Amino acid sequence: MRITLYFDEDVAVPLAKALQQRGIDVLTTQDAGRAASSDEKQVAFAAEQRRAILTHNKRDFIIIHKRYLEKGSGHSGIIVADQDRLGPLLKSISKLWFTLSAESMKNRLEFLSSWR
Repeated sequence: MRITLYFDEDVAVPLAKALQQRGIDVLTTQDAGRAASSDEKQVAFAAEQRRAILTHNKRDFIIIHKRYLEKGSGHSGIIVADQDRLGPLLKSISKLWFTLSAESMKNRLEFLSSWR
């Protein structure tokens, strides 16, 4: 099964639209009406929806990932990305999406910079 994505509010909406046009299932924080939610609540929501969350907020989400593992809780994957132009982000996300399954993303922290 393919990865479905949930974009944290710091990820540009045009990136989501470009991925959606390529057939990738992306839900944005804005579309979900969750823009004021804490980072922890964003990860919990993504897990409930069985979506890997993509964020530019590396520091906080790395800490959240470690807390989930320490508690034995599960999430659907956290992908952290550098702020970059649309083209390189689109290419890296697409490469990750075509390579990894939703199952393999469970409880995984993935650095998008590894997918260039």
